[in-house]
Amino acid sequence: MKIKSVFKFRPFSKKQRQVLNWWLGGSPVKDANGIIADGAIRSGKSVAMSLGFSLWAMTEFSACNFAMCGKTIGSFRRNVLFWLKMMLQSRGYSVTEYRTENLVIVRRGGTENYFYIFGGKDERSQDLIQGITLAGVFFDEVALMPESFVQQATGRCSVAGSKFWFNCNPASPAHWFKREWIDKRSEKRLLYLHFTMDDNLSLSEEIKQRYREMYSGVFFNRYILGKWTAAEGVIYRDFADNPERFILDEPPSDIIFGSMGLDFGGNGSAHAAVLVGFTRGFRSIVVLDEYYRKEVIAPTELTDDVCGFVTRCKSECNTADIYCDSAETTLISGIRTAVGERRIPVDVHNARKGAVLDRIRFFSMMMAQGRFFILRRCKHTIEALSEAVWDSKHPERDVRLDDGTTNIDSLDALEYAAEPYMKEMIEIWISTK
Repeated sequence: MKIKSVFKFRPFSKKQRQVLNWWLGGSPVKDANGIIADGAIRSGKSVAMSLGFSLWAMTEFSACNFAMCGKTIGSFRRNVLFWLKMMLQSRGYSVTEYRTENLVIVRRGGTENYFYIFGGKDERSQDLIQGITLAGVFFDEVALMPESFVQQATGRCSVAGSKFWFNCNPASPAHWFKREWIDKRSEKRLLYLHFTMDDNLSLSEEIKQRYREMYSGVFFNRYILGKWTAAEGVIYRDFADNPERFILDEPPSDIIFGSMGLDFGGNGSAHAAVLVGFTRGFRSIVVLDEYYRKEVIAPTELTDDVCGFVTRCKSECNTADIYCDSAETTLISGIRTAVGERRIPVDVHNARKGAVLDRIRFFSMMMAQGRFFILRRCKHTIEALSEAVWDSKHPERDVRLDDGTTNIDSLDALEYAAEPYMKEMIEIWISTK
């Protein structure tokens, strides 16, 4: 027997009710072309926006196409659609999902509408939405999408009465969405609502404090205060202001396993490797050792160096797999062959290399929570963390300065080592704090 999902609604805040009701006949802003909801994480934006969009579509239209967009289809299904389906079913709607077609059909009474799911992760994504005629579009985390995709999607809304629904956390004040949509909301006739965590009545003060402790610096300003703040100056301000808070002379006794990141040099950059250890329960991450060599060396010499470093790492940690810069396939192949021939019990992987901003956010979070440490002997990594700065020439992109004056190589190696475990460490913190 199939059990019907039931969503237990909590009281909506004033701003959430505005999201749900702004388009109704008695509203003074009912003729607006759309709505923008931005602000802090966990502020109840996505729940109210996705439900409001669906109720508006089902009330105002029938037999029409709509688009629901996330950075990826997978993230939208996981973060938005899962809850939206339960909310609609709890309100008496029939919801049928056709995953292979990325289509959700919603019905109630004689009304039926078609909601297509799109991912807007890069410039090529705009091609996927061409040709469709829409009565409305909902963007979840629109600041993570390319401008071309948003332009293409909004340009498909040609049905009379169609509206745009935008939802996001803030980014740089130079971001295209801030400049082209939020700053021009009056001329585009858009309703704008700014959310904080206090606008989510389902959050206790304890939970809100947990999230406040997760971030510092630019990430605190954006995700907790909900401000469109520039990423400028020193990246790891907590570390640069007081490095001794994070530096250890001896490793903790509860390291359970390790992971090694390797970044290849060339054209003035260094070959760098960093060994990190994880304490029991993934409570903390500790930089245990490093390798750094900037002069030009032959591939065979580099392979010998790496094998020597791995052997040393294996003596410090029970395990220490290698995660390498995936761009250098020939060097990776050589290292993989060498460790096999020398019977060094280690696996060599291509690093996942997710978004640099996500990696920076992770280490900023670890520092803010007091869960990041580094041994004093890792002088190149200490220097890299102290001196890393945002690139002021690209304020809209949130990238590190990489002009040869800072040690980006050790940072890359550090991030490669930790990246396979970042998500799990964050989830453990949230679930146990």
